[in-house]
Amino acid sequence: MSAPTSAPAVHPRDALHAPGRALPMIAPCEHIAGNEKMIVKAIALQRELRGVFDLTCDCEDGATVGAEREHATMVARVLAAAADPGGRIGVRVHDITHPHWRDDIAILLAAAGDRIAYLTLPKAEGVADVARMLDVVARQAALAGCPPPPVHVLVETHGALAQAGAIAALAEVETLDFGVMDFVSAHHGALGFDAMRSPGQFEHPLLVRAKTELVSAALAHAVVPAHNVSLALRDPASVFSDARIARERFGFLRMWSIHPTQIAPIVEAMSPTHAEVERAGRILLAAQAAGWGPIDFGGELHDRASYRHCWTVAQRAQAAGMPLETAVAHAFF
Repeated sequence: MSAPTSAPAVHPRDALHAPGRALPMIAPCEHIAGNEKMIVKAIALQRELRGVFDLTCDCEDGATVGAEREHATMVARVLAAAADPGGRIGVRVHDITHPHWRDDIAILLAAAGDRIAYLTLPKAEGVADVARMLDVVARQAALAGCPPPPVHVLVETHGALAQAGAIAALAEVETLDFGVMDFVSAHHGALGFDAMRSPGQFEHPLLVRAKTELVSAALAHAVVPAHNVSLALRDPASVFSDARIARERFGFLRMWSIHPTQIAPIVEAMSPTHAEVERAGRILLAAQAAGWGPIDFGGELHDRASYRHCWTVAQRAQAAGMPLETAVAHAFF
């Protein structure tokens, strides 16, 4: 008589399914590049670092006034020609008040729609603006024969902040990004320039309110909250500090980079700690061995609620390129 065989191990994505949409597990850093030279360099760096950051090509501030079409065409050409992209590449288009925003979308999707991982929409005044832009994205994607990419929405106006929850609830939205510089400027001089940098950006009550409301709205709808840029271009310690405060005190899961030297400190600060990843992996292995029922782990009770947290930690670590224990990597990735 043959020995009974054990049931196959159940993967956490099957055992821990929760209602509603899942939080996108994307890179913890979004690096923006505005001209062809910087875009090409960033694509090479992204490939070298194996996709630990997303690259956003800038067709908004990166475009010279009067040369918007040429700039969008250049971005589309570079993306279409990029061989074996090492990670996700998106594009920031002009805002809805700019005369070229529809042309940006049409040019980009027609020439490089299959290469564009997301479109970043700036300066929306509310959910109606985002919905209007999404309609154009969908129509242009259909004309180009490609699926419409998800969108990242820059929250940098009073109207967008007031309707952050409604924006995050849109199915096409992948991230809410806080734009501190435009948001401060929108206060008509009531906020000083120091509110754009640390420590003011984390201490002024109006900015504390804005950032916490954005994060709360994003996470309530399984959308990634992305923190604004750090103005410290060549001070990795300051960039790391900004990213760590944004992560630990405000709950941001991602941050923008505006210089290649900012990428490494942002990735490190926004990633889970090694101790957190190690603990999460061991709990997941023990839970899987127990068929995902409750377990005693180190004298603590753990069940599916904490398993979901651990699975999120492990996925975030994987998206950030962190090394995982061999058993964890083999079992889950």
